[in-house]
Amino acid sequence: MVRLDSTVAAALIHEPSDSSLFWDGVRVLARLLKAADALVGDLAWRDHPRAAKKRARAIEYARDRGKRVSHYRELIKLTRATLAYADQTATQLWRAAEPMAAALWQAEFRHYRPLIERIIAQTERRVLHGEALAANEKIVSLFEPHADIIVKRGRDIQNGHKLSLTAGRSGLILDLVIEAGNPVNSERFLPMLERHIAFYGEAPRQTAADGGFASRGNLAQAKTLGVRDVAFHKKAGLWVMDMVKSNWVYRKLRNFRAGIESDISCLKRAYGLGRCLWRGLDHFAAYVWSSVAAYNLALFTRLRPA
Repeated sequence: MVRLDSTVAAALIHEPSDSSLFWDGVRVLARLLKAADALVGDLAWRDHPRAAKKRARAIEYARDRGKRVSHYRELIKLTRATLAYADQTATQLWRAAEPMAAALWQAEFRHYRPLIERIIAQTERRVLHGEALAANEKIVSLFEPHADIIVKRGRDIQNGHKLSLTAGRSGLILDLVIEAGNPVNSERFLPMLERHIAFYGEAPRQTAADGGFASRGNLAQAKTLGVRDVAFHKKAGLWVMDMVKSNWVYRKLRNFRAGIESDISCLKRAYGLGRCLWRGLDHFAAYVWSSVAAYNLALFTRLRPA
């Protein structure tokens, strides 16, 4: 018996807004310019973080759209000016007395420059031209650019990564996938089931999943793969007798599925899965798997015969 569900692990970022992203970008560029000045000296540049922060705050409290757009134009101008100083500085670092430090500076600048350009481009499109951007086109953090915009239940917005989980009867997490973007659950049912079959060599006898995974195609394909009973929490137009062999089995599997909610709650409350505290996509994945491994080890200990 296996049960499937999905949840979200949040990335370590502040509440995103275009103005705060600009402030982050100008602040990072100013830090790089100060470091370059210490390496080379006599660089011609102006320190704009204070002015950028002032414009960002003005945008936050502006009530009139016209004023907000005006502040955004000034903020974009300050960011472009600071970016131009950094571009000019990058061509002068060959004079640095410490080549290794100059190389590290160049690597950091090459990392942040395209991200800041993306922030400028998405703000111009969204704020100045009134375009509606898809979630996968937006960057929500300068420091965690891998974070996705995840919309749950049509209104709850989180920034991080969607996780698809498979749990067993004992509560052990048997499989986990860190998804790219925000795929709908119905598209992830069969891939998760096929992964389980590939790992364990056979299809589970019974499978339970949340209503978001339900579809006629998923049900038919699961039966083809060898699953005898497939119960979705919400019927979604499916007949109970098409999913399972009796109403009693359906109720049992529906109650069984609810147990994964407590597994996810425990992972988030006791093992830190709710919010990743490590930076970078690779570290994000390591943090998630560490949380799951710690949860499984603790559960092994409790399940071990006396």
